Amino acid sequence: MEKGRLRSMSMAPWLLLLVLVGIFALSDAIDDKCAACRAVAGELEFGLAKEKPRNHLDMRHRLDSKGQRQGKLIDYRVSELRVVELLDDLCEKMQDYTLKEDTNEWYKVVSWELLSNKQEAKAYAKDISTYCGSFCKTVVP
Repeated sequence: MEKGRLRSMSMAPWLLLLVLVGIFALSDAIDDKCAACRAVAGELEFGLAKEKPRNHLDMRHRLDSKGQRQGKLIDYRVSELRVVELLDDLCEKMQDYTLKEDTNEWYKVVSWELLSNKQEAKAYAKDISTYCGSFCKTVVP
């Protein structure tokens, strides 16, 4: 029993080191985080621009003792539902982006068939999608 406990205690620093290396590797996958954030922000702006106007959210589902509806009317523009709908498939949309290496900017790919190095472009697309996922997790707790 003592040997098992000692062995697990001696493996703890290695496990911690492995986790830290994984975190740093993920953060270094995108060299220019400003360009990646601009691409994510651009896609969010596009989502906001194509969004259809919506009515207020009616959260008055209860009735009081007089039969009157109780609850809140929430403006859709400031609702949590709007944020969820905007961020819902954002990272999936970011898989359509790749890095233009000469300018170090991210751009939306119209046709993957026209690219000379599709495999590298797909790898960049996966990087920005992963970055988007970690970005969204820090923004929306």
